[in-house]
Amino acid sequence: MAGHGADEHPHGADRLCETGDRVYSRAVRRGRVPRRDADPVPCLLELALLHPDPDDMDWLVPTSPQEVMTRLLRGMYDEVSASQRRLGSAVTAVEWYAGLGHQVRSAAPAAEGPAIRVLDGLARIQAAMDEATRACTAEVLTVQPGGIRREAELSEGLHRAMALRGRGVRMRDLYTHVARHGQGLLTYLELMGDAVEARTLDEVIDRLILFDRTVAFIPANTDRTMALELRHPAIVEYLVTVFDRLWRLAIPLKAPLPDTGIEGISHREQSIAALLAEGHQDAVIAERLGISVRTCRAHIARLSETLGAASRTQLGVRIAQAGLDGPQHSTTSLNVPGQESPSVR
Repeated sequence: MAGHGADEHPHGADRLCETGDRVYSRAVRRGRVPRRDADPVPCLLELALLHPDPDDMDWLVPTSPQEVMTRLLRGMYDEVSASQRRLGSAVTAVEWYAGLGHQVRSAAPAAEGPAIRVLDGLARIQAAMDEATRACTAEVLTVQPGGIRREAELSEGLHRAMALRGRGVRMRDLYTHVARHGQGLLTYLELMGDAVEARTLDEVIDRLILFDRTVAFIPANTDRTMALELRHPAIVEYLVTVFDRLWRLAIPLKAPLPDTGIEGISHREQSIAALLAEGHQDAVIAERLGISVRTCRAHIARLSETLGAASRTQLGVRIAQAGLDGPQHSTTSLNVPGQESPSVR
């Protein structure tokens, strides 16, 4: 009987269940109740509100309400006392930690905020970017993935870029090759003049913005509604090194892309071929190159036609035979299966 009472009646004497209230009240009024009346409410025995009648074990007699009240008040007093002790311990601990915090601030008065700060929401991101822009005096480095930049995106940061140009700050931007086809970017670069230098790569890392090599901003989730503001010197230096190495590999926006050396295969299709050879799916290739999946598949179809491949498996073989599965070539003529003397583009 007691084995299932705690699960079915999870309460204390301060708040009886409806059935328990009815049986206990009856026992108080009558002086005792039959044991069978308490079968549905084992909580009354577990809480010592009813106990066996010494003169007749088939009956149960109630604990007086006055004794129950005394027991409840004693329990409340004990709980309050325990809470006061915990509160006192917590206050002591807070004072101790506060003292440590004061010591840290005294030892490092030049610290400027946390080394890593999470910016949740576009408003906080924009505010932090505006603050970094106002403090910037020398250089801004950015990586902008995603293909053709929408004019809305370019307009969003235009006020910051104009403010930087007005103070003589130099800017270097990295884009994917696909961005070359966006008129909005060309208009933006023409507006900024010599203040901005842009280069492109087949693919770049996720978005990165660096101010004066002291603070960096990177996305913290896929939809870019959260960002990380990074001020730790080692992390910022690492990101600057990554940018500089990508910059050396990139091609100036005003310079033409290098020739593939294979007639009928564009530079973009050469990049797609290399990624196919690595085993990537169409959607992954499209994302990395900043193009749509539909455009990616159209290029793959042209690749198959140019290389004479009737299936994806055969296309992989043809890509390897043509040497498109490794580093990109420039103007060296390569033989394509099914073609005897392709001309150099």
